Amino acid sequence: MNKFMELAYQEALKGISMKHGGPFGAVIVKDGTVIAQGHNEVLLRNDPTAHAEIVAIRRACEFLRTVDLRECVLYTTSKPCPMCKGAIQWSRLQKVVYSGDYEDVRKLNFDDLYFFDTFNQEDAAWAKIDHEHFSKLIDAFQDYKDDIRY
Repeated sequence: MNKFMELAYQEALKGISMKHGGPFGAVIVKDGTVIAQGHNEVLLRNDPTAHAEIVAIRRACEFLRTVDLRECVLYTTSKPCPMCKGAIQWSRLQKVVYSGDYEDVRKLNFDDLYFFDTFNQEDAAWAKIDHEHFSKLIDAFQDYKDDIRY
């Protein structure tokens, strides 16, 4: 077994044993060195965004003091869900290596494929209002965005 995937697997087992959430672990590696690990903490934190990948990405960004992880590789026990895929793209992770897939997690009643199918559909409960206020926020951000280090 790949040594980094083994660490992700051990991280997932740790989370399961502590009843923090599902069978998911993640490890982020830069230049052959582990810089962050995480397991599913959804039940621990009562936070639906506390997936293993998100936990690891947050820790890696904090460790490196940047939001740009393009020189890193993510090892995760399962193919990332749409939310995690978005975080992977936003953090610019260079590569993702996974073990299980959506058919595997479907056995646990996690239906990631449903979210992919409905992801681009507009939610009927959403409403756009007061757009001119957001335009002012855009203008305010423009004034200092060049000073931000990504």
